[in-house]
Amino acid sequence: MNAAATEGVSLRHVIVVGGTLAEWAEQPADQWADRLYEWGKVADHVGASWLTVRPFGPHDKALAAAVPTREATVGTCVAVARPDDDGRARLTNVIAGLQAAGEVITEASIDAALNAPALVNPDLVVVVGAKHRMPPSLVWELAYSELVFVDTTWQHFGPGHLDEAIGSYARRHRRFGGID
Repeated sequence: MNAAATEGVSLRHVIVVGGTLAEWAEQPADQWADRLYEWGKVADHVGASWLTVRPFGPHDKALAAAVPTREATVGTCVAVARPDDDGRARLTNVIAGLQAAGEVITEASIDAALNAPALVNPDLVVVVGAKHRMPPSLVWELAYSELVFVDTTWQHFGPGHLDEAIGSYARRHRRFGGID
């Protein structure tokens, strides 16, 4: 871990987007546990309370239902891998769920439902793969998040890559949608 590069970094929620559902399904449970633990260690080291991992796509409803959600707690960081890879469907399902529950639909209620179990919007979204593709698994979450693209394959994405992405984030001046 490059402590100098991440000193003073303020991260609460990190999202990693990479791999297809087919790649996720091929990975044995013990490898998932190891990967979530290692990534969770990196996120916990910089003070993040949540690490969310989502597949890139393409969407496959049947495969999404067959791939389990995985979760690990590392220090004070909750690391969750969720197989829902269609951000548009997730957003409409959240809104429909809020309506069905009789809740007022506001930006805050949508944020809370989409980010659960995280209590805040993501500060950083790490996209594994080419820089010219935006993840379809995230629609809402990209609005005010910093994006870092890591040019590697899903199979090779490891804790060092996540550490480098956080270091890149730490060197940025966040504008929260501004263009100054």
